[in-house]
Amino acid sequence: MGFRFDLLLLFTTLVLLSTIAPTVLSDVILSKVDRRIDLTSQIVRVTSTLKVENPGPDPVSEVLLTFPEIQAKDLAYLTATLNEGKGKVKKSGSNLLINVAKPEELPPSLIFHSVSLPKALGEGDSLTIDVLAVFTHALRPFPEEITQADIQLVLFQDTAHYLSPYAVKVQSLTVKLPKARIETYTKLENTNIHGSDIKYGPYENLPPFSYAPIAVHFETNQPFAVAQELVREIEISHWGNVQVTEHYNVVHQGAKSKGEFSRLDFQARPHLRGASALRNLVAKLPPRAHSIYYRDEIGNISTSNVWGDPKKTELVIEPRYPLFGGWRTTFTIGYGLPLQDFLFGLEGKRFLNFSFGSPINDLVTDNLIVKVVLPEGSNDISISTPFPVKARTRGIIALRTKISHLDVAGRPVVVLEKTNVVPEHNQYFQVYYRFNKLSMLREPFMLISGFFILFVSCIVYMHVDMSISKSSASYLAKLQWDEVRATIQQVVSIINQCLSKHERLEASLHDLSRTGDVQACKTARKTADSLFKEYSKELKPLLSFLQSSPQATQILPKVEELVAKEKELQERLIAKHSTIVDCYEKKIGGRELENRVASHQQKVVALKQEVDDLLDYIEEI
Repeated sequence: MGFRFDLLLLFTTLVLLSTIAPTVLSDVILSKVDRRIDLTSQIVRVTSTLKVENPGPDPVSEVLLTFPEIQAKDLAYLTATLNEGKGKVKKSGSNLLINVAKPEELPPSLIFHSVSLPKALGEGDSLTIDVLAVFTHALRPFPEEITQADIQLVLFQDTAHYLSPYAVKVQSLTVKLPKARIETYTKLENTNIHGSDIKYGPYENLPPFSYAPIAVHFETNQPFAVAQELVREIEISHWGNVQVTEHYNVVHQGAKSKGEFSRLDFQARPHLRGASALRNLVAKLPPRAHSIYYRDEIGNISTSNVWGDPKKTELVIEPRYPLFGGWRTTFTIGYGLPLQDFLFGLEGKRFLNFSFGSPINDLVTDNLIVKVVLPEGSNDISISTPFPVKARTRGIIALRTKISHLDVAGRPVVVLEKTNVVPEHNQYFQVYYRFNKLSMLREPFMLISGFFILFVSCIVYMHVDMSISKSSASYLAKLQWDEVRATIQQVVSIINQCLSKHERLEASLHDLSRTGDVQACKTARKTADSLFKEYSKELKPLLSFLQSSPQATQILPKVEELVAKEKELQERLIAKHSTIVDCYEKKIGGRELENRVASHQQKVVALKQEVDDLLDYIEEI
């Protein structure tokens, strides 16, 4: 209801203006006005053909266009061109200069734009101007919330009379709707409906600031896709590629969805259960676009198709889920382009010629940020745009830097920003800069130098002796410790051989109890005695070396203890062996044999445990 109240205030102001305006701006007359309002999409396009006459003696060099303040805030694009008559409109170069004007003694609730004429109109002269005004967010969903099964209805409000500070002789208005279904509309004099068009007029002899409020409530199931923010990054590489990356934050700003969403109903009857849902977006990319991708925060999105021809590349993308009113999604589109199609040279400078707006059809962008990343080393940068943009500047244009691979100082970035962007803004802009061709050799030279330094470093490393000097004390100490370690390993090896012989002696006793062969058991003991003597001889020089080496001071007591314990273990095993053999020769058995052997056996078990512990300790060191 807020915008209705604003229009009521506006019309009240216009009533007061109509009593004084004719005396203020009476030197121009609009002899014929033909307005056409296109409501077939969420973007409202108003085309006005104005035949301007100058009945007064003073020459007229400008014509004022008037918009209510509440309507002007949604004005996204405004252009005026000369009409040569018979439906012919002058092409590029004939756009007339338009500036915001502030006439005196007129209220601030009206916004004026001044159209500069190519030449002043003399007395009795006339010309025809075509004015295109594009508005966003001018269609209000009514009701504001609908279920999945409901159709989307919107409300549009304007005036049937052309709002102008000049008198109008004849004027007519045509409102074009997307469908013939109309809920309600304002009926005035000379109002007719032809299919999906509502025609008002003609109306004759209208005074300045004449008005006739109208409202049209109609069905439209077109999705209201709005990019709340779009960041386009255009990166130039002089190695032959222009990389474009576009980050979208899209919301469906139609009637908000209420209630539950049924995927089954949507799949079965998509045109009845979700008629206003956003199913896909179509982007018209430049021809020869390659390496196209479509992804979001989760990863790649496979629901996309690409068609190409010599004039364009068409990309059709589907979100992960259909967008109903109030729902939103974020995604990224990226693609590469041939450099020669967009980069040119002029007077010693290079310039990028690229489209400004989004390539997606019928998309409204609330805030558009365009970043042009130039090669490192670019300087003397300037820009040229066909319409005003906000440049985040320090002086003339924004100069940020982006660090990429093999960059030293960073690449200069030109940042342009514009709000309320529509497809009509998808025009070419230019970024001029100077770039030394020798700067292209910087990255290859860095790569070559890096590999060269790496190979030279490897060669030096392989040919330079990095070891410690053989005459230093630390090197000598290391050698001595290595000798000590080798000696200890020999000692441990001999001890292990002795332990294996112990096991053989134990095995001979088991054979004796099974076969009763005393002679075989004595032979095994004699063989073991001779081997133990040989091992003892081998240990003597090793122990002598350890006793003479200062590096073995800490470990020597443990080694000596190991040798002593193993020697004692030998003696106990021999004594045990002799006792058992004597008992078998004297035919002593049973409990008396066990009593004679028990003391030896207990000591043997204890000594074996001590020897094992000492071996573990020495091996750890």
